Amino acid sequence: MSLLFVARSAARDKMRPSTAPPVPHGSWRLRWQWPGGGEASLLISRRSALANLGLLLALMVASGVYLALGSVRLAPQSLVAVLLGGGGLMDRFMVIELRLPRLWAACLTGAAFAVAGCLMQTLARNRLATPGIIGIDNGATAFAVASVVGLGVSLAPPAMALAGAATAAAITFGLTAGGGSRGYRFIVAGIGVGAVFGAITQLLLARVDMDTANAAYPWTVGTLNARPTGALLVLAVGSAVGLVMAMALSRALSLMRFSDAVAQGLGSQVARRRWQVLAVSVLLTGLAVAVAGPVGMVGLIGPEIARSLSCRRGVPIIASAQAGALVMVLADLVGRVLLAPIELPVGIVTAVVGGPWLLWILLRPLRSLA
Repeated sequence: MSLLFVARSAARDKMRPSTAPPVPHGSWRLRWQWPGGGEASLLISRRSALANLGLLLALMVASGVYLALGSVRLAPQSLVAVLLGGGGLMDRFMVIELRLPRLWAACLTGAAFAVAGCLMQTLARNRLATPGIIGIDNGATAFAVASVVGLGVSLAPPAMALAGAATAAAITFGLTAGGGSRGYRFIVAGIGVGAVFGAITQLLLARVDMDTANAAYPWTVGTLNARPTGALLVLAVGSAVGLVMAMALSRALSLMRFSDAVAQGLGSQVARRRWQVLAVSVLLTGLAVAVAGPVGMVGLIGPEIARSLSCRRGVPIIASAQAGALVMVLADLVGRVLLAPIELPVGIVTAVVGGPWLLWILLRPLRSLA
């Protein structure tokens, strides 16, 4: 099997036989030629590929800074030595045991929140339709807090968070069954559902003793401090499954940005795809809240960064995941070092940054997701 890489070129277009379709402007084509004579090709947007590469490099740099900075700072050469399997005992403990698991938690939760936000925004054709704004985050938080203050930590807050996310999503879609998942009716219903679940969370915290409330408090603001290893492993597996499912739904997501009639005319089973997209969003949001708590603004900021950098013809699933992970890593880094030794929960940092970002989205000229 041979692999040919074809880029847009005027001279190449003139030399190409008339039977070969031209490469669209701003795209690259990967062509596979099989020994038996068959051929397959894949078009890649040049802008999207460069955006993904840039986000990956930025995430790698941010991860290195994240591992080096903290209450104890490591020199670059010491960090590299630890990552290569060497280094001193204290340096290895600081990086491998303390900071690296937290970095993984930041990357996985940020990616999950951002991909879920991208899916919900595309599903509703509204840039405000993130899991945090339409109440999925609050539903997951309420159920997780209930497992801590009412039934004990042993009942697994991660499982309860996933159940809460599914419940909130079902209620929101049920309230808007007559109007579908499009427009501001969906947003308003989600805000109302989120407010109800937020009130339930506050009621649960108000009826328990101070020690129990303190144990449940991290689930209400969002933090990556001392996250359970089991929940992190479940998040890693669930995020991988959710990302693969989102990529498999990418063509249907592109069609969902148009009207239902147009999408159906192009061969998409709109109702079925809508429920599949919702299921993936609930899965990613519930697992992310189970690890980090409600860090809703990442689902708003990550997809916006991805869309501004990527080609607008497709849905930037991979770019959203990388942008969300980058935002989460930087936010947690700021929370750890800004007021050290006092640590700010990552949810507070993202709220401070995401509030002005939300106002900017509301005040800037509207831009369609289609």
